[in-house]
Amino acid sequence: MQRRGLIVDDERGVCEMIRKALHSAGMEALSVTRSTEAPGLLDEGKFDVVFLDLHMDSPDGIELTRHMRSSRFNCMTPIVLLSDDQRPSAMSVGFAAGASFFLYKPIDTDRLMKLVRATQGVMEHERRRTRRIPMQSKVLLKFGSEELEGETIDVSMCGLLIRAPRIVPLGASLRMTLQLSPHMKPIVASGTVVRILAGIHIGIQLQPLSLSDSERLQEFLLPMIAGK
Repeated sequence: MQRRGLIVDDERGVCEMIRKALHSAGMEALSVTRSTEAPGLLDEGKFDVVFLDLHMDSPDGIELTRHMRSSRFNCMTPIVLLSDDQRPSAMSVGFAAGASFFLYKPIDTDRLMKLVRATQGVMEHERRRTRRIPMQSKVLLKFGSEELEGETIDVSMCGLLIRAPRIVPLGASLRMTLQLSPHMKPIVASGTVVRILAGIHIGIQLQPLSLSDSERLQEFLLPMIAGK
């Protein structure tokens, strides 16, 4: 069966750009410019990826994301939210609703193609943005006046699992500097300790990143997600 994607955006030019990208990846593409048509399509069958404009008349992208996550066919389908709203709070709300990725307008063609490739072949194992990528990278933790040097065990768009020299209490707030690659500017983030494993492993939930840090983290993880 041919893989297919759905595009919901009130800008015809955006729909056409994404449609061409999906076609180039061998996917059938269905697009609608009225969001009221989307729930019926999503309830009728399964899609391999869905692009949703964040800001539309009701239902908007957030409402449609929540609808998908509670639907019969598309509860695990990768969702890309399209937005020109670059506030970290908008990204936070989108991820909380169940979005997998963000793509900012005006759309960059190279970034669009990376996202299309990342969604190919991952539907059966898709864990949305919480997909954790095993990797070892140095991370500097600041807890109050104390600094700890740890190492990541796995990384996702919403959190980290870290091996640290000592445990930080549950609920503690941290500042982190994450060095993903020697050739990449470190990512600076805040987070909260949400779990402790095996006495030395700390699970941290990230707070909304800056736009630049979020895009760099997403682009760093995309090739590894696509390879899963």
